[in-house]
Amino acid sequence: MFAQEFIGVLLTKFSRLIKSLLDKTIAAIALLILSPVMLIVAIGVYFRMGRPVVFTQPRPGKNARVFTLYKFRTMTDERDSKGNLLPDELRLTGFGQFLRQTSLDELPQLWNILKGDMSFVGPRPLLVRYLDRYTPFQARRHEVKPGVTGLAQISGRNAISWEEKFKLDVWYVDNWSLLLDLKIILLTVFKVLQQEGIDQEGNISSEEFIGQLKQQ
Repeated sequence: MFAQEFIGVLLTKFSRLIKSLLDKTIAAIALLILSPVMLIVAIGVYFRMGRPVVFTQPRPGKNARVFTLYKFRTMTDERDSKGNLLPDELRLTGFGQFLRQTSLDELPQLWNILKGDMSFVGPRPLLVRYLDRYTPFQARRHEVKPGVTGLAQISGRNAISWEEKFKLDVWYVDNWSLLLDLKIILLTVFKVLQQEGIDQEGNISSEEFIGQLKQQ
C-alpha cells in the first residue's frame, strides 16, 4: 500500500515537471511565432487607446504569491467630471471588444508563463483584494499555478456564478492530469472560435466577488 502511494506521488511530481517544461517551451516558441501578431495588436492598441499598450495588474498566483499579470489593454482611461473612471461598458472600445472575443488580449501572458508565474491551464488569476474573501475551500484554487485558461473558462467563463467557478477550480486541483490539460486546451480553442461565455449577461466584465464580505 505504501509502495503504491509512493509511486503515485513520484508519478504526480514527474507529470508536474513535464507540465512546467512544456509550458515554458511552448510559451517561448509561441512568443517567437506570434511576435508579428503581437506587434500588430500593440500598434492597434496604441492608435486606438494610446499608452500604455500593455495592461499590468498584481494578481495572486500559486500559494497566493503576488505577481504582475500582463494583458493587452482593451479599455480607455476616460473619467467623469469628478475624476472617477467611467463604467467598463463606456470605456471598452470596439477594438478592445474584438481583442477580448478573440482572446488576443491574453497573448502577453505568454511572458507570464515563460517566467513561471502562470501555466497554460489552471484557475484564472483573480484580484488580490479577493484573497480575504475566500472560504478555506475556495482558497484551495491557489494550490496550483493560475492559467491562461481553465476548467471554469470552458464551462461558461463569465456566464457562470462565482460559486460554480470555484467548485470547478478546486475539482481541477484535485483531479489534475496532463490529459485533462490537453482536453481543456482543445475545448478552449473551440470556445474562442464560438465566442461563448465572453461576458456575463448584461455585463462587460465579471461582477465583483464579495464572498465572505457578505457575512461581515
